[in-house]
Amino acid sequence: MSTQKLGNPAVVGLAGFGLTTLILQLHNIGLCGTGPVLAMGFMFGGLAQFIAGFMEQKLGNNFGFSAFTAYGSFWVGLAIIWLLNHFGIYTVSGTDLGWYLVVWGLYTLILMIASFYVSKAMAITFILLELGFILLVVGHFGYPKMNVVAGYELIFCALAAWYMMAAIIINDLAGKIVLPVGKAWASKSK
Repeated sequence: MSTQKLGNPAVVGLAGFGLTTLILQLHNIGLCGTGPVLAMGFMFGGLAQFIAGFMEQKLGNNFGFSAFTAYGSFWVGLAIIWLLNHFGIYTVSGTDLGWYLVVWGLYTLILMIASFYVSKAMAITFILLELGFILLVVGHFGYPKMNVVAGYELIFCALAAWYMMAAIIINDLAGKIVLPVGKAWASKSK
């Protein structure tokens, strides 16, 4: 039996989720093009989250396994949609992307409820993410200004994910709680 300490894969998953969400929102509010979003969608949002998710699975964490591998798939899928659109292989309409966001919003709703059993910081992150999906859906089904509103709102979601990443790293290095994540809002049945 090994006593070697393993790194927490959530730091990579949260970093990838936060950075890719942030760069997409900078695109949504008009500050950058799609190139950085595509690059991060494939690498940090996609590949790095896949790796983190598979490591969470090995640790027996169903929440992290599901969240990181699923949102890794979200980012790779979005990057593929944009590439198909760019090269004229398949032109994605606003409502096509809207339906993509609807199903991701439904998935996120499940994880949002589950996040209430993890920590206050996790619940806040998932509430912000769910709200962001709702705003993006509204934006893609006829009210495009809501995509900009979603962009600003989802910046807070990205920063919340980074806060959790920072808490894991800094608290571990300090050997004490420097950045609290708060108690879970729901508790397991006894």
